[in-house]
Amino acid sequence: MSESKRESAVLMAGAAKIDISPKQSMFLSGYPHVKRYSTGIHDPLLCSALYLSSFSRGARPARDVSAATSADSESNVARGASPAAKWGDAHDDMLLMSCDVIYVSKQMVARARQRIAKSLPIAEANILISASHTHSGPKMLDPLATEADEAVPKTDESYVKFVEDRIVDAAIKAHQNLAPAVIGLAIADATGVGTNRRDPNGPKDLQVPVLVVRENAKGAKPIAAMLVCSMHPTVLHEDSTLVSGDFPGLARQYLQKHVLGENCVVLYHTGPAGNQSPRHVTRANTFAEAERLGTILGEAAAKVIPSIDYESEVTIEVRSTGVELPLRTFTSVEDAEKKLERAVARLKELRESGAAKTQVRTAETDWFGAQETLTIARAAQGPRLNEVARTCMPAEIQVIRIGAWKFVAWQGEMFIEFALEVKAQSPDTFLISYANGELQGYLVTKQAVEEGGYESGNAIFKSPEGGELMVKRTLELLKGM
Repeated sequence: MSESKRESAVLMAGAAKIDISPKQSMFLSGYPHVKRYSTGIHDPLLCSALYLSSFSRGARPARDVSAATSADSESNVARGASPAAKWGDAHDDMLLMSCDVIYVSKQMVARARQRIAKSLPIAEANILISASHTHSGPKMLDPLATEADEAVPKTDESYVKFVEDRIVDAAIKAHQNLAPAVIGLAIADATGVGTNRRDPNGPKDLQVPVLVVRENAKGAKPIAAMLVCSMHPTVLHEDSTLVSGDFPGLARQYLQKHVLGENCVVLYHTGPAGNQSPRHVTRANTFAEAERLGTILGEAAAKVIPSIDYESEVTIEVRSTGVELPLRTFTSVEDAEKKLERAVARLKELRESGAAKTQVRTAETDWFGAQETLTIARAAQGPRLNEVARTCMPAEIQVIRIGAWKFVAWQGEMFIEFALEVKAQSPDTFLISYANGELQGYLVTKQAVEEGGYESGNAIFKSPEGGELMVKRTLELLKGM
């Protein structure tokens, strides 16, 4: 376990954003069995960074940021440059980063953290890097579950390296932009952007924390905002071939155009959304619909931003730990094949009977899950499953406190019930998922395991035990704050 904290202190903040859109046609990740290559860019993918530094009263920072830039090909960090800034002893630093990609791997996060910490006065454990989970961006890793899918190519590692370099660049630029700042938070209501994926009346969390940072000067414009919304960014489906951040990217554009200003950096994190989806509220799978949902979210945030009370003195505290999750026990390959046959038959039945579009889509995803269960069951017959599992462990839990507000970053793709359990026991706490790594699938509830649908099929770690363990260890970290 790592820990870092300071008493109430004067806040410094800096923000930056860098375009991470692919420069050429690339396979778009998120939907199986389709050779889906990009034909253009609808809205840019961004890496957004917010650097926070708090100084105890009486401590005066000495800035020297003249050497902190990173070239496109190779950064100063990679060349072993000396730290880009020097500060007094009485400070603590935190870096929040979001990337418009489907996943960030544990390995890439580790490399980026190490490079950033070599250049800036920040501990690796105090850096959060999340993925928005857009399904309209390039692949970032090769999941075990899709290895048998002939339509899905291997990850282009040059793009992964490109994103890693831009993460480092954005961190350095955010640090260069440090200035005295004030910070505040309000809670928006995202009703209308989606529901529970399987049951539109089922568990959900449409509370959206909206954190805003502005320079500490009268009339200063916001320099950064951060939103967390627990909803799959999957308005766009496999027939869309334009690069996009989906509705989160369009919500950001709405806020920049109508509320925050074009230069304001907007970080978007996806909260635990394993069973949360726009499926039951969308009228079509189009960019117009993605913009409609993005506008709903943007307007919800815009409604509460004027009510924010800002503070210039806040306590920053970061704690983190790793959890070894138990592996799922797989049925025989023969049983997995029978499950796939049942899923195919069910999908055919619904299509032929003219069932509702949402029912058919759920059955389609169950078919995907049954295929992936079969792939993983075959891998479990040899060493392959254990090899993949080791790349995800330990599962990281990172708890961040900024004043009275707490943010929990969970590695992987979690059902909303786990987040709701944490929030019930820890007020003013908000959960971020797809952060600091992934888990090669979902952590689901006992009910989902018994139902045997897509989410439970596309998993290598045991549920509900894995999610329950994440909740338990998270609450232990929060109790000390």
